[in-house]
Amino acid sequence: MATSTDRPFLYSEAERRRRDASPWTLVQGVLAPLQFAIFLVSLALVSRTLATGEGVELANASVVAKTLALYAIMVTGSLWEKAVFGRYLFAPAFLWEDVVSMLVLALHTAYLVALATGALGTAGLMLLALSAYATYLVNAGQFLLKLRAARLQAPEKAPLTSAMGAAR
Repeated sequence: MATSTDRPFLYSEAERRRRDASPWTLVQGVLAPLQFAIFLVSLALVSRTLATGEGVELANASVVAKTLALYAIMVTGSLWEKAVFGRYLFAPAFLWEDVVSMLVLALHTAYLVALATGALGTAGLMLLALSAYATYLVNAGQFLLKLRAARLQAPEKAPLTSAMGAAR
């Protein structure tokens, strides 16, 4: 019978070695805070547009930039997951993070479609962006919890960047 010590919470030793050796770990460590910074700027611009009706073009551009950053982190994150776990998405250690990521991706993509087709007015677009951003915050929280778990699980002398892969 398997015990809880048979499988580490997050990484096996082999997975930890692959994580530490993967260049995608550093890429994720750079893209995650960059995406968050873009999110903060965009959130302010979207909120301003909703409150005042001003800056529509800038708010739309910021949501597009946030969405492109999301696509970049999703593609490179899938490559990271393949390098570490042998599958592009839905590895058991990141199953729920990946499930929520799909919702985040769907909402951001819906924004791009609505913007391109004119399916929603300004208020509808901004509310859709806020919905996408709310799910993004949930997802970012999931990854921060995994980052913390990776750091707690890491050996004493592990390099700081080795835990960054958990942000994916």
